[in-house]
Amino acid sequence: MKIAVISDIHGNLEALKKAIEDIEKKEADTIVCLGDLVGYGPYPNEVIKFIRDRKILNILGNYDAAVLEEKFNYIRDNDVNKFSMPWAAKELKEENRSYLRSLPRQIVLQFENRKLYFVHGSTRSINEYLKEGSKEIEDVMAEFDGDILVCAHTHIPYKKFFGNKLLLNDGSVGKPKIGRPNGTYLIIDIQKDSTETEIIEFTYDYEKTAKAMEEKGIHKSCIANIRTGVE
Repeated sequence: MKIAVISDIHGNLEALKKAIEDIEKKEADTIVCLGDLVGYGPYPNEVIKFIRDRKILNILGNYDAAVLEEKFNYIRDNDVNKFSMPWAAKELKEENRSYLRSLPRQIVLQFENRKLYFVHGSTRSINEYLKEGSKEIEDVMAEFDGDILVCAHTHIPYKKFFGNKLLLNDGSVGKPKIGRPNGTYLIIDIQKDSTETEIIEFTYDYEKTAKAMEEKGIHKSCIANIRTGVE
C-alpha cells in the first residue's frame, strides 16, 4: 500500500495541482490530506473543490477551524492572520464551508498489521506544534499506542523513530518554511515486511501564485513567503 500525504495547502492551487500530478506519476494507491486547505493563499474555494472532486481523504486543519469560527482560537493573533483569516472567511462559499465542517480531526488506517494515525497538529490538539527535537514530541510519542503517527502543521518535513514507533511530518504543499519556494509531501509505502518512507520536495510556478495574491491584495508577508519559503 503506497500512501501519499499532503497538507497545509493554504489556498495555493498551483502548488496543489503540481503535487497531485507528481503523486499520480508515483502511482500512489491513496492520498490523505492533513488539512489547512485555506488561509494565506488566493484560491480557498478552488483548493477545496479540487480536493472534493477527487474525493481525497481529508481532516480539519487549525486554520480551517479558525476560518469556520472566524476567531483566533486555533491560530496566532498577529497582523498577517488579522488580514488572512477574515479574508478567507469572506471568500469561502457556503458549500465549501459545509464541507470543512464535516471533516474529522483524525483518520486511523491499518495495513499489514500496522496502525497509522493521521492528525493535523498532534493526537492531543489540532494546533499543537510537534517540532523536531521538542519536548512535545517526546510526550506525545510516549503516549502514542499506534505504529505510525503522521502529522503536519509545522510546515517542515521530518521523520523520527521512537523505538518501534515512527513519527512523520509531511511539511507543506502550499506555504513552505524550508527556506526555498518549494512544496513538500510524503510517501509511505507499507509492505508485508517493511515500511519505506520518502519526503518529496517539488517545484512549481510560485510566481503565478504570488501574482494572483498581489492582484487580490493579500498581505505582503504572505506573498514574500511564497517567493522565499521563509516565514
